[in-house]
Amino acid sequence: MEAPGCWGLLLALGLLRGAAAIAATEAPPAHVLSRVLFCQPDRPSQGLADTFDGDQLFSFDFPGARWEPRLPDFQPWVGAQESTEQIRNNSRLCQHLLLALTNMTEGLLPEAKGTPMANVFTARPLELGKPNTLICQVGNLFPASVTVSWQRLGKPVSQGINTTRYYPTEDLGFLLFSYLEFTPQEGDVYTCTITRPRDRFTTVAYWVPQNPIPSELLENVLCGVAIALGIFFLVTGIVLLLKSRRPSPTE
Repeated sequence: MEAPGCWGLLLALGLLRGAAAIAATEAPPAHVLSRVLFCQPDRPSQGLADTFDGDQLFSFDFPGARWEPRLPDFQPWVGAQESTEQIRNNSRLCQHLLLALTNMTEGLLPEAKGTPMANVFTARPLELGKPNTLICQVGNLFPASVTVSWQRLGKPVSQGINTTRYYPTEDLGFLLFSYLEFTPQEGDVYTCTITRPRDRFTTVAYWVPQNPIPSELLENVLCGVAIALGIFFLVTGIVLLLKSRRPSPTE
């Protein structure tokens, strides 16, 4: 009998909320800084990530025993993260708790699973023949154990792919992104396939070029917007100048 739950035991090690935002309705919304450690028998067997308002800041590479910033700008703060030894202690505690809870609830609770949901879109406005990036956003992951693959016109794609680590979400699920560098062509059909290896469950999301923007049209639109903004600021400047030179009623 498999262990109940999602096979992912989540330990919220840090959760900061603004008390003032809760007490006063007119105050700005509270910000949430969280650190989530999970362990499970599936691969990856463990994971750790820091997020701020749902956006990942850092993740821990367990095989390499090092913190990795989500963006290069976060690199200076890597040294302030929790030590590797403390992370190992927390990971052992997670494994012990998972084993204890499994033994306590085996046969009593069904295993909770989320059906992966995928959405595929481009990083920039679509222009046929111009390099772009396809993004496959995979959500509702529970447990955090899937494989992502790409196909073009039914044939596997293996180059230009980058898949992120798992992002913890507020609903105790996970999210990940897979990026594919490509040059869109007329008649393209791209497929993002998400597979859950343990039970062979598969989710498929398709992308085909729709309403592509011709490059000349896009350049003309951007040029027109720039000219319109220039005229607007010119007129505004003249009006403000005339108002500043107008004599006051007391003179």
